[in-house]
Amino acid sequence: MLAFVDGDGGRERALTPPLTSDHLIRTKAFPLWIERPAYDEPARLAAQVREAVRRYGAEYHAYVERHASRLPEGLGRFDALPRVVLLPGLGALCAGGDVRAAGIARDITAHTLAVKAEVGAMGNYEGLPEAELFDMEYHSFQHAKLGAGEAPLAGEVAIVTGAAGAIGSGICQALLDHGCHVAATDLPGKPLDELVAELRAPYGPRVAGVPLDVTDARSVADAFASVAATWGGVDLVVVNAGLAHVAGLPELDLEAFRRLERVNVEGALLVMAEAARHLRLQGTGGDIVLVSTKNVFAPGAKFGAYSATKAAAHQLARVASLELAEIDVRVNMVAPDAVFSHQARRSGLWATVGPDRMRARGLDEAGLEDYYRGRNLLKARVTAEHVGRAVLFFATRQTPTTGATIPVDGGLPDATPR
Repeated sequence: MLAFVDGDGGRERALTPPLTSDHLIRTKAFPLWIERPAYDEPARLAAQVREAVRRYGAEYHAYVERHASRLPEGLGRFDALPRVVLLPGLGALCAGGDVRAAGIARDITAHTLAVKAEVGAMGNYEGLPEAELFDMEYHSFQHAKLGAGEAPLAGEVAIVTGAAGAIGSGICQALLDHGCHVAATDLPGKPLDELVAELRAPYGPRVAGVPLDVTDARSVADAFASVAATWGGVDLVVVNAGLAHVAGLPELDLEAFRRLERVNVEGALLVMAEAARHLRLQGTGGDIVLVSTKNVFAPGAKFGAYSATKAAAHQLARVASLELAEIDVRVNMVAPDAVFSHQARRSGLWATVGPDRMRARGLDEAGLEDYYRGRNLLKARVTAEHVGRAVLFFATRQTPTTGATIPVDGGLPDATPR
């Protein structure tokens, strides 16, 4: 690609029609070429790209208008955005509604430019005339190939921290079910590897596994950079990683408290701060959802370290909602209670908390789950799927809401946000 875009005549060869009319719906008739990109000046580069895309859109609208009389009845117009952007010194950027469509555009582009280079070495490449290109782009069969309808989060990219746990894996699955691309992040190791393998079977390339330590600022920055390099950016960040500890205040070891503080507070801060930097740079808006807890509003005995540190993270998220609204980034919280597992994946929090709670009440594990189900107003078993649906509510922007908390607890009057 670099040899093509940096070589003599690359621009002239690139801005010729595609090899076959069948490629039009994947790559448009022509790529967008950005001359002399200002890689060392991000603000200037952003302005160059915005102006180039604006100009490309105006030219595409003019092309459609020239042939509007040939538009088949019942067919709408395609969007005016480029699918292939060529940049000297960088190569080709290929875009699509999801990673599969972008991959098709990439494969076509690699093949097309290779053939055009071969032809250019022998003579002049000549493509189809504009009218024939239009007829093929707006042929009903071509539209049918693209498929009907899109999932609510198609084309969106999410980062989920603490993904290998019960709640995290449930959130990942809910987002994937609704078309999202999901970077599942957690500490490197078997739990993350198993989760990614499990999700890739049904969801394919819309799943990426990204090792991430939320307490390490460099690890957080590297994870965001990796996701942006893989899928072009980030739209949704779910701050879910967390630890629990059981001890009364007189017995609470200070180092144990600090361990929770590093993950639950500093980790949440580092992830939200990096999300804010990325989303501000992108300028496309976005969403941050913190997985909070009912303990913020109704703390439990011997659960001071968890309740206090999660309350601090909750407050940071509220502050983020104030600071990021100006760039159309919404920050909201979901507050679950007593999620014991997701499918075969057990909750790490309840592995920590459960034994103490069972001893205190003389219950086994099944009895403990029944106890927590029985104490809420709806007598409902709260699942990771329910938490995932609450995240989806915010991610799909069904209401103009930021700084809000959705309880996912079956109804606990003492834990109602107020």
